[in-house]
Amino acid sequence: MATTSALSSLSSLSLHTPTSRITSSRPTISFSFLKRHTTLTTLKATSSSDQSETIFFEDQNPEITANAVFDPPSPPEGFVPAPYFDEGADETEAEIATAYEELYGPAYSGESMLGKDVNVMDSKMKKGGGGIGGQKPKKEKIRDGFEERVVQVRRVTKVVKGGKQLKFRAIVVVGDKQGNVGVGCAKAKEVVAAVQKSAIDARRNIVQVPMTKYLTFPHRSEGDYGAAKVMLRPASPGTGVIAGGAVRIVLEMAGVENALGKQLGSNNALNNARATLAAVQQMRQFKDVALERGIPMEELWK
Repeated sequence: MATTSALSSLSSLSLHTPTSRITSSRPTISFSFLKRHTTLTTLKATSSSDQSETIFFEDQNPEITANAVFDPPSPPEGFVPAPYFDEGADETEAEIATAYEELYGPAYSGESMLGKDVNVMDSKMKKGGGGIGGQKPKKEKIRDGFEERVVQVRRVTKVVKGGKQLKFRAIVVVGDKQGNVGVGCAKAKEVVAAVQKSAIDARRNIVQVPMTKYLTFPHRSEGDYGAAKVMLRPASPGTGVIAGGAVRIVLEMAGVENALGKQLGSNNALNNARATLAAVQQMRQFKDVALERGIPMEELWK
């Protein structure tokens, strides 16, 4: 029984022979040409023991490379070789700017659409101060021919959930003393800001005042705004402006030198100023009336 079991165990075993790596007896050769006319090549021989050996030898046919002649094709007719980038004169600044504009569009000239030089504006802002710990930049006054006159500045409050908000309300009249006048009103947390905002609002509401050659009104007129009512009358040369309050300021800024004015209703400065503009807008020149009627101006008084 022991002999039979031993034989069966031996028969069940499979004999595995170790596999050996078969390598060719001929070495592997690889050529690498570093240049076009290189006469030396590299031979790499790899043996079964993974030992590499490098052998240098000359080209087998040296006559082929020695007798080679470089013969490029002839250029076509009218061929002009391109100049090198470093040949010729240097480009001028104008040429460089022109090429830059062709690629990226017109360059910034330093002036805005309103014609103000940005560099000059920056220098003025720096002179005026600003930044951390400095004064706020000063805003330049608008120079458009209009003069400004402050009629009234008042403190106003707005009651909100957390308390009262204090602001300043300014009434400003602007005019060029040539028949154009406007009234503006605005609020801000500071007096200067309120005056500036009021001046801008007044420029948005310019009214033309009709006047004769004696710098007076062509005829009588009355206007009202809210509870204020204003009466305007023409006056003879040398009379001056006889009016008070906001009416006088509006007439002076419009350029009227001879006129009579009277406040008939409320004494509110803003309402009286706007009532004056309402009365002025109702006036018409003699030539306009004659044109509407289709008659010459001489026939208006017949």
